[in-house]
Amino acid sequence: MTTEHGPAPETSVPTCYRHPGRETYVRCTRCDRFICPECMRDAAVGHQCVECVRAGNQGVRRAVPRTVLGARGSASAVPVVTYTLIGACVLAYLAELSSWRVVWEFMMLGRGVLPDGEVGGVAEGEWYRLVTTMFLHQRGGSFGVTHILFNMWALWAIGPALEQVLGRWRFLALYLLSGLGGSVLLYLVGSPADSAVGASGAIFGLFGAFFVIGRKFGGSVGPIVVLLVINLVITFSVPNISWQGHVGGLVVGTALAAAYAYAPAARRTLFHVGAPLVTLALLAALVLVRTAELSPSV
Repeated sequence: MTTEHGPAPETSVPTCYRHPGRETYVRCTRCDRFICPECMRDAAVGHQCVECVRAGNQGVRRAVPRTVLGARGSASAVPVVTYTLIGACVLAYLAELSSWRVVWEFMMLGRGVLPDGEVGGVAEGEWYRLVTTMFLHQRGGSFGVTHILFNMWALWAIGPALEQVLGRWRFLALYLLSGLGGSVLLYLVGSPADSAVGASGAIFGLFGAFFVIGRKFGGSVGPIVVLLVINLVITFSVPNISWQGHVGGLVVGTALAAAYAYAPAARRTLFHVGAPLVTLALLAALVLVRTAELSPSV
């Protein structure tokens, strides 16, 4: 007795959706399509196909690299603000060489008689002098070209590192407010006729900021301390140097850097925005008070 067997049923062997000639039994965990080893991408659970991985990556926000102070950027970022400030100072110096008028129209001056016989200065409403003076430098006298050369060297030496860790807008605010702090202190305690030019106030502010941030995050601060001490000795021992500009810049830069570095992480943005604004408001108030003192009584 024999038993006849019917023909075996035909079965369909699954193949990769991207490579129809390749047999596979693995499915994408997202779209459930069959994928061959070449098309497999490891996922948290199972494997995904190339298209599903690509679609998933499009919906993922890439993390922006940030510094210890929350600034956007990376070590390879170009210090645009530093180079721009150096360029602005060099251009201003070239303008000075072309005409002395640039110096006495934009230098720091409380109130005094200008070479053209007019009375000018911050007390006369020329408040821009508080800022423009930090882009000018002595074009003759006892220092000559060494004045701008040293300041630009210092800005080039420590500016990029500070700009990288602070970010561009924090660094710019630090620089400008430090320079402004030097001008304001000269306006407050100096004679109204005292005049000054130079980025030294801003540079001293960078010195102070470098020290504060270095101490906070474990950096080497020995060299900056030596440089700062040497410059303070020169400031108080060499005549015709505005110690007010240097000290004012140092105080403002150090205080602002402390606000940046020691701000609570949960309120970092508030402190980083508020500190420069409060500093600007305080300096403006001091200028207003001093201007009222110098204004002639009616």
